[in-house]
Formats: sequence, C-alpha cells, structure tokens
Amino acid sequence: MTLDSIRSWPKAELHSHLDGAMRLETMLDLAQSQGKMSLLPADSVDGLREVLLGVDTSESLAEYLAWFRYTIGLMQDAESLRRVSYEMAEDFARENVRYLEVRFGPVLHTEEGLTLENVLDAVLDGLRAAESDFGIRTGVIVCALRDRYMEASVRQAQAAVSYVHRGVVGFDLAGGEAGNPAKQHLEAFYIARNHLLGLTVHAGESWGPESIRQALFYCGAHRIGHGITMVQDPELLEYAALHRIPLEICPTSNVQTHVVPSYEAHPLATLMRAGVPVSINTDSRLFSHTSTSEELHLAHTRCGLTETETKEVALAAFGHAFLRHDEREELEASARRDLDVLEGASA
Repeated sequence: MTLDSIRSWPKAELHSHLDGAMRLETMLDLAQSQGKMSLLPADSVDGLREVLLGVDTSESLAEYLAWFRYTIGLMQDAESLRRVSYEMAEDFARENVRYLEVRFGPVLHTEEGLTLENVLDAVLDGLRAAESDFGIRTGVIVCALRDRYMEASVRQAQAAVSYVHRGVVGFDLAGGEAGNPAKQHLEAFYIARNHLLGLTVHAGESWGPESIRQALFYCGAHRIGHGITMVQDPELLEYAALHRIPLEICPTSNVQTHVVPSYEAHPLATLMRAGVPVSINTDSRLFSHTSTSEELHLAHTRCGLTETETKEVALAAFGHAFLRHDEREELEASARRDLDVLEGASA
C-alpha cells in the first residue's frame, strides 16, 4: 500500500482548519496585494517554506497555534476568504477527497470591518464554486474559541444556526484547553444543539480525559477533535466504544504539539482496536505540511494500523460526517464500490 495508491482512494476529511490550509503562494500573493509583507517571516515562497518548518519544533499546543498569526491577518476581506476557501477545497479534491468539512472561527476574520455573516458568506461562496468546479462536497463547522468570553461563543453559535440550511453543518470549540474549560461555553452549545447542528469539541489533545468528559457530558459533543488522552481513562474509553463516539485523529499535528512523543507512540491503533470509531485528518495542511492521503499513509506505516484497518478507517469517515443519515450512507457506499474497483484493477 503506497502513498500513491492512497491518493487514489475516495476519502472524507472531517477536521481541517481553513486558516491552516492556505497555499504558500497565496500567502505571499495576499501579503503583497494587501501591503502586509511585514506580517510574514520571509519574502519568498521558498523562504516561507523554510521558516514554516519551524512548526515542527513547537514545544506545546500554544506554540503551534501561534503560527496561525501568519494566515489570519491575511484573511480579513471577503475576496481573500473566498480565494482561500476555494483553493482549500481544490487541493483536497485533487487527492480524491470527496467530502470535506471546513472549520474556522468567523470572529477571527472580523478585525477589519467584516461581520460574522460577511465572513460566512465569503467562505461558503468559495466552497460552492469549488464544488461546482471539482465535484467535491463540503460543509462548514463554525468554531467558538475557548479563550473568548461566553458572549462571543454565543454570537458565533447564533451565526452558525442562521446558516444551517446554507452550508453550515456543525459547531465546534477550539483553542488551548488548559485553563479554558468547555463548560464555560454551555449556552453556545445549547443554541447549536437546539438547532440540530452537529457538535464537535477539541478535547483530550493537550489536557486529560476530564476535558473529553466536559465535551461529552456538558456540551453534548457528537464527535471529539483529537481525544487521544481517552486512553488514560478505561471507563471513558469503554463509553466511547459503546456509544460509537468518533474521534477526529490528526497524527502529524499530535506529534508537532508534543501531545504524543512520536508517530510510533500514538494511541491511534489502541483506540481503534478498543472499538472507538476514528477518522484520520490533517488539522492543518499548511502548518503540518500534510494531506489526508499522507496522514492515512502515516497511520499505516508508523502508527501501527494494518492495511485493512487503514482502508476501513478511510471509508468509515464518510459515516461520521455531519450529514443526514441517508447522505452519509450513500457517500460511504459509493466510496466502497469505487475502492473495490480500484483494488480489482490493481490485482
């Protein structure tokens, strides 16, 4: 099973940040056109590529998140947001990702006068154009931020539910976990849950199982972003397996943020073999220098999944999407048929 063969598989991506998916060429172009070259650490694509390799030496989740300052500052107008969204979907489509959930915090893109609604309109416009051009299907997950006041989370939840039938499929809580408990954002999740949005929470990444418990039992999360510290709590592990709570696993990001010491030490295989549903995702195409295909390849070659397990994880991701049950089943069935055809052709 090679990386090239995985690129040909039909895939779903459920955990990818918009502000972590900008192309280097676009970063440079936007900085030049906006007169913001001072925001960047280098003035060429090669220079940016070299500097951004420093993400790999981040000593914590907080240091990893700090790198996003280079992209967020360039995504403060509608045309830039539309372009980055379009190119993100195009890049995923080119590796045969058929369903993509794009997550971001709209409030981060209102520093130069855009409203939350302006931001969502621009992103959704870019994604719709990409859907038409490349045949990929997309959905948006609005991220509240752990380090913001409840009022900001509530406003983002209200914006999210106003777009429920216009492309927004989920609501999330992101940002540094330590000192920013999920239960402080209950009102926002109450709003999102009452409007039937899919709920996911970044939890169990840099904080322990208690963070996952808050995400599940206070916020009502349907999926957990990362969730790898679940292996420290056998009862919680059994609960997640019993109730089929999917974890959105991002191997490279987890290594970069030092929540695991290496790919080989990643608990991905342990979680899967304990019966917990998992999907394999990028987190950030730009800062993690990766793709969905590469993350699946790493899951097999370094994280301990067998070839059969890797294929099953890739296909099962469609079933964890924030879509109607019949749409999920149709996407997964189509992916299984097409993968069977690919395997038959290569036999």
